[in-house]
Amino acid sequence: MHSMQEAVAVILAGGQGERLWPLTRDRAKPAVPFGSIYRIIDITLSNCINSGLRRVFVLTQYKALSLNRHIRRGWSPLMGLGDFIEVLPPQMRVSQTWYQGTADAVYQNIYSIGSERSNFVFILSGDHIYKMNYQKMLDQHLAAGAEVTCGVIEVDVGEAAGQFGVLEVDGSGRIIGFEEKPANPKRSPRNPDKCLASMGVYIFNTQSLIPILIADAEDAFSQHDFGRDILPKILDRHSVWAYNFIDENKKEALYWRDVGTIDAYFEANMDLVSVNPIFNVYDKGWPIITWQQQYSPPKFVFSDPNRMGLALDSIVAGGSIVSGGRVLRSVLGYDVRVNSYSDVQDSILYNHVNVGRHSRIRRAIIDRHVDLPEHTVIGYDLEEDRKHYYVTESGIVVVVREESMLEEPE
Repeated sequence: MHSMQEAVAVILAGGQGERLWPLTRDRAKPAVPFGSIYRIIDITLSNCINSGLRRVFVLTQYKALSLNRHIRRGWSPLMGLGDFIEVLPPQMRVSQTWYQGTADAVYQNIYSIGSERSNFVFILSGDHIYKMNYQKMLDQHLAAGAEVTCGVIEVDVGEAAGQFGVLEVDGSGRIIGFEEKPANPKRSPRNPDKCLASMGVYIFNTQSLIPILIADAEDAFSQHDFGRDILPKILDRHSVWAYNFIDENKKEALYWRDVGTIDAYFEANMDLVSVNPIFNVYDKGWPIITWQQQYSPPKFVFSDPNRMGLALDSIVAGGSIVSGGRVLRSVLGYDVRVNSYSDVQDSILYNHVNVGRHSRIRRAIIDRHVDLPEHTVIGYDLEEDRKHYYVTESGIVVVVREESMLEEPE
C-alpha cells in the first residue's frame, strides 16, 4: 500500500457560486456556512485529514478573505512538520489571467505542485458534501495500474440528464467514454436505471498530470475544464479508471451532494435537524473538523406559558440566546438572538443575527449581522417578500444585509 505521504491534494475553491447568490455576494462558495458551525469546505478538508492526506493546496479566487481567514485560524494549526494547508490565489506565474477553468487553475499552480515531490495528485472540489476515504481510492488506483482515476457515483438517469458529467466504463471499470451533462446519459453496466456520474474527485499520477495540463493550456479551443476538456481527450492515450464511491457516512443511501443551488443547500441543512439525518455530523469515527470561535454556551430562557424560550428539532451554536422565542426545525449559528414572542421555523440563521420581538420567520436563510426589527414577517407572503428580498422559485427567502464596505468577522 502506498502511503498518503506520496500524495498532495489540490482543492478547487475559486468558483463564484452564482447559483448560490446572494449568499456568495460577500464570500467564496466554499466559505458559505453549513450546519451551524461548519463551512462547506470543512467537509472536503475533513476528508483529507481523516484519510491521512496532509499536504493540501487550496486554490482560491473570488472573495476569498473569509475563506483564507478560516483556514489560517482553524486548519493551519492542525498540521505537523512537513504537512501543510496552503492557500494559493492566482499568481500569474504562467498566465496573465485569472483562472479560466478548473484545469487552468491547477495549471497556473504547476510550480507549487511540482515542487512537492509527490507521486500522486488528488484534484478535489471545495463545495461538495460527502464522506470519503481517499486512501481506498489510491489503493484501487495503484492496483489497476491507472494513470488517472475518477470518483463516480450511481445516480438516476433522469437526475443525471443535463446535470452531471457521465462516464462510460467497460467490464473491468476502465473509462471508455465521457460526456459533460448529456441529455441522454449512457447507462451503468451494473444497473440500467442508473448512470455513472463524475464526483469531481480525481487522482492523477504526477508525471502524467503535468504534460496533460501543458497540452491543455496550449489548446486554444479548450475551456480548460477537467470534465469538459481533459477527461474526454485523455481516454485514448492514458489509463483512466472509475472508482465507485465508498461512503464513510455508513447509511443505506450513498450521500454526495453538490450544494450549488439555494434549494439544494437549504435541503442539505434541513436534513441535519431531522431525527435521523442522512448526513451524520455526530460520527466520532469520521469527525467533521472546523475552526470554532470561543463563545458562551447557548441559552434558552423564560418558561412562562406565553413566553417560552425553546428550540425543538434544531441545531444551535454557542453564544446564542433564545429569549422567550420559539425555534422549530432550524439551524442557528453563533451569537444569534431570538427575542420574546418570536417564531422561527424551517430556517437557517447565520452568525450574529438578531430577531426582534414578535417576529415570524419561515423557510428563510438570514445572512450574518442581519438585525431584524420587531414585528418582522418573512416567509408568509412571498409576493411581499420579493419586494425586499431574494426569493427562490420554491419559496425560500434569502435575507442579506445591505452592502457594507467594512469586512466584519463571520
